[in-house]
Amino acid sequence: MTSNTDAIEPDESATKRTRRDYLTYGGAVALGGLLAGCTGGNAESAPSRSDGNETDSTDGGSGDSGGSATEGDDAGDGSYTASIAPIGEVTFESPPETVFTRLTHHADMAFALGRGDGITAMHAPDYYDGLWNQFVERLPGVSLDWSGLYSSWQPDKETLYELDSDVHLADPAWITQLDSWGREDVDEIAERVSPWFGNSLSDRHQEPTPEWADDYEYYGLWEQFERVAEAFDERERYAELASVREELLSTIESGLPPEGERPTAVMIAAADIEEIYAYTLSNPGFLTSHTRPLGPRDAFEGSVESGTVVDFETILEADPDVILYLGGFEPGTDMAGRRAAFEDDPVGSEVTAVRNDRIHPQGARYQGPVLNLFQLEMTAKQLYPEAFGEWPRYEAGPYPEIPEDERLFDRERVADVITGDP
Repeated sequence: MTSNTDAIEPDESATKRTRRDYLTYGGAVALGGLLAGCTGGNAESAPSRSDGNETDSTDGGSGDSGGSATEGDDAGDGSYTASIAPIGEVTFESPPETVFTRLTHHADMAFALGRGDGITAMHAPDYYDGLWNQFVERLPGVSLDWSGLYSSWQPDKETLYELDSDVHLADPAWITQLDSWGREDVDEIAERVSPWFGNSLSDRHQEPTPEWADDYEYYGLWEQFERVAEAFDERERYAELASVREELLSTIESGLPPEGERPTAVMIAAADIEEIYAYTLSNPGFLTSHTRPLGPRDAFEGSVESGTVVDFETILEADPDVILYLGGFEPGTDMAGRRAAFEDDPVGSEVTAVRNDRIHPQGARYQGPVLNLFQLEMTAKQLYPEAFGEWPRYEAGPYPEIPEDERLFDRERVADVITGDP
């Protein structure tokens, strides 16, 4: 891969037009070529950038600000349109089947819509295959295999030609922040391969570069999922999963204690216990879509920004009631060893969460709708066992088998949506 933004010339066979073409608007090439019947609209139709806040504490969703995910009705020839910032409106002749992704919130969206087997690329595929399967284990009749896919954290343009995906479920505004990609490169892929249709800077409301700023808008996780579902012409699947989420949130909201009675908490991650990263729990963006609705009190009281390296002394000073451990469900993570590292340290052992055995595993912050449902349920139990039932002490293996009468959402209902069963 080159280290600059010059175009990487694909081999001759990759540039031949077979089932592709592209439309022009006012003489300009539209963003998004025709791939398996996909044509891209121009970015001028993207909604204006938001003020940086979702409209409610439950991370957006159906009915949030930002307008309809569908910008136009079916044209009568089977085509339909969907819109997402920053790329704007895209017209699809037929639903995409193969899907390039970069981050796991997009991969989970495709999986939720029954396109898990069509994913052609994602970041750290083997790691996230192992992590996601810990949760998929609890969805009857559902399987997932992301192992061996192209790892797309630093995507190579020539590889995107080779993958020949029907849609690039990734954020072009983030892609162009890479040294080897420029606006002309993402335009080329949209024209010659397939459209971009993704939004990632909504993760923590990151600032886009100036070339994208006028077209950018932040979405809650489920608001973005609705737009992605429109791109796949899967309105019914989205609506059913959104209904499951709304019922789950209603259950959570009805059981939350008053703010003053809620526990203090911190979220951490550490591949090596000598370098512990702390993450915030309620800042805007979809990374907190499983903690923000639960309203725990930040033990750091705003003094620590997400991604800050902390030590045992800093954690003891905050003295959280609960420690949420990111990546604790990944099969290679030794949760017993992580707990022991705190318990065996003279400082770490004094933390209230450690003394009360309340170090709990988490999955991933870049969650899509499926992982979000599980993480809302487990975090509710981890923070408020009196209201939502005890969380089992987890050390290894798949997501614990919660007794049916203690589950906060219906696994079978979610599984049926993914598999397409009525």
